[in-house]
Amino acid sequence: MNSKDFFAALEDLEREKGISKETFLQSLETALSIACKKNFGEQSNVTVKLNPEKASIKVYISKQIVENVEVPEKEISLADAQLEKKSYKLGDMYTKEIFPRDFGRIAAQTARQVIMNSLHQAEKDITYNQFLDKESELLIGVVSRVKDDGTIYVEIGKNQMEGVLTVQEQIPGEKYSAGDRIKVLVKRVRESNSGAQVILSRASHLFIKRLFEIEVPEIRSEIVQIKAIVREAGFRTKMAVYSTDPDIDPVGACVGNKGVRVNSIVNEIGGEKIDIIPWSSDILDYIARALSPAKVLIVQANEETKEAKVIVPDEKLSLAIGKEGQNARLAARLTGWKIDVKSYTAAMQSGMFDHVEETEGATDEQ
Repeated sequence: MNSKDFFAALEDLEREKGISKETFLQSLETALSIACKKNFGEQSNVTVKLNPEKASIKVYISKQIVENVEVPEKEISLADAQLEKKSYKLGDMYTKEIFPRDFGRIAAQTARQVIMNSLHQAEKDITYNQFLDKESELLIGVVSRVKDDGTIYVEIGKNQMEGVLTVQEQIPGEKYSAGDRIKVLVKRVRESNSGAQVILSRASHLFIKRLFEIEVPEIRSEIVQIKAIVREAGFRTKMAVYSTDPDIDPVGACVGNKGVRVNSIVNEIGGEKIDIIPWSSDILDYIARALSPAKVLIVQANEETKEAKVIVPDEKLSLAIGKEGQNARLAARLTGWKIDVKSYTAAMQSGMFDHVEETEGATDEQ
């Protein structure tokens, strides 16, 4: 390949790999310098001149002209220098162009290895930076392979980078095969010895948040705000929403006409339940709503310890607590309060009604 073809090939490399010409030329310069030193000695003074405008690559070796040569790699006698050019004199720098094609096999292999390592590192850096900017974003990818342990690899981005969706970051019960299109959240990007590793998720609460941002224009325009969201993937999500416009119902906006918006998201996540509640600055009201879909009678709160006791109808106790305590646990995470749920009868028997205040704003139905 001549120099002109070489520089033309760099244009193709930049388009296909996203590696800048400057990065490659820098690595080439380093590689040629190392190869020269390998060929002519580690102490050699080597200069590489790359000129993309003229499509030229020139390599020079320089030596000091001395009377008595002590370091052959760096010095040359006046007599030897004058064989090249009669005008040389003691103290001058002798410069000679050398040609990479004349390098020995080991030097050539060294140059090639340096270039390959530089390109590999450049690709790693590009991938890392590309996806670092996409952390917490929702992307659509294609499943490339599924390992025996359940780990799913997904091709994402224009360069079809392979992201990792571990079993822990999947929605329980979901099954995918190679070729399936899949929505994923870029949870984290980290560097490893083999390159940038993109950790994907469908189990994160942010995954649900991003889906609502896509489905609900009022959220995208920030008229409706998601104040808090918690999730146990595959089972239940709780989300508190607030509207900056009193004429817009935040829950209704998220649910959509005949439930079309929320149902689209529920279908995406395999039927997982989503409780959408209006956020409230009144903590008693907020805690009561957080236990949706259960009806709450009374909330008793301790602001100092952030602990609340909640009384529900006897027949709603299991609904308020949820399977294996899930509903109460998510309500506690949503509000940031410790919540103790008791039935009406249990509250009566324990004497709680001696010191309770009825919840303002707690509705008959959540």
